Amino acid sequence: MSANTLRSLLARHIRVVSARSYSQGFLVPHIKHFNNYNTTALPYRASSYSSSYSTSRTTPPNQDVDMAAEPTGLIAKSGIELLTFGTPNGFKISILLEELKAAYGKEYTWQSVNIMKNTQKEPWFTALSPNGRIPAIVDHDRNKFAVFEGLAILNYLARHYDPEFKFSFPVDSDEYSEAEQWMAWQHGGLGPMQGQANHFARFAKEKLPYAVQRYVGETERLYGILDARLKTRDFVVGGKFSVADMSLLGWVNMATFSGVDMAMFPNVQKWLDRCLERPAVQKGFAVPGPNPSPMSNAALAKTLAEDPEKKKAADEQKKFVDECKEKYGYKYTSP
Repeated sequence: MSANTLRSLLARHIRVVSARSYSQGFLVPHIKHFNNYNTTALPYRASSYSSSYSTSRTTPPNQDVDMAAEPTGLIAKSGIELLTFGTPNGFKISILLEELKAAYGKEYTWQSVNIMKNTQKEPWFTALSPNGRIPAIVDHDRNKFAVFEGLAILNYLARHYDPEFKFSFPVDSDEYSEAEQWMAWQHGGLGPMQGQANHFARFAKEKLPYAVQRYVGETERLYGILDARLKTRDFVVGGKFSVADMSLLGWVNMATFSGVDMAMFPNVQKWLDRCLERPAVQKGFAVPGPNPSPMSNAALAKTLAEDPEKKKAADEQKKFVDECKEKYGYKYTSP
């Protein structure tokens, strides 16, 4: 998801009080004030926090704090440091890091890089992530080795920190190749197409019916492929929850926001429910917070059930997408 897209979503002014409260091991601040936007207001995104409860840059109890400050460099001295934001690509890495923490006790530190403020374009960040995109990691235990791009980060962490192959596969196995294929499919297909569907259907200043039906339709086609894959299996590869599933979770968890009707893809829905039952997945979605995200399928369903005005707006949005499809004779087919 692009910075411009999120810029149109997130609240501009946030103040936090009594910030030192915890839920499932993560800092959960209480929102005092935020602006509304056209879907639901997104609460606070933490500036930085260590999963090992480091006091570095955390908030003193019962103190009003202006959380506008952005990171200006690395803060950890050891372990993995994650630079991220609350996007589908960002969640890939926080979920794996939480799984590694639960399985092996692997601690990590994270900082929230606000892409709406273009913090990811600052020199200190682009020195680590040349493309100027989140997520990125720095492995302080391996000579401060930096890795950017979600696919590469997943593979790096699995290769170095999953010795028992709890979430990955031996490199000489067929499952390794299968996982590689499905992760490449997500990285080059489902993620980019769903991101374009978000942009043209919701955020583009000029509403282009051809682009809307093209990208929403292609996203549906890709979900059809995933649904077929999951028809006879619980997880994408190898009968276990793995990095192949993690690469997809952030995107599928906001499919409704992208105009995808999950009722069309029952096997994907069952898979998503199965994955969301994992405690580490829930904790991963809370970095940098909140969980659930207001753009998640569950949160949107709750919002639309409780807010008639937003339900009306959602119905109008669906009508617009349907009209775009009809104009160009779109018919769902997959694969």
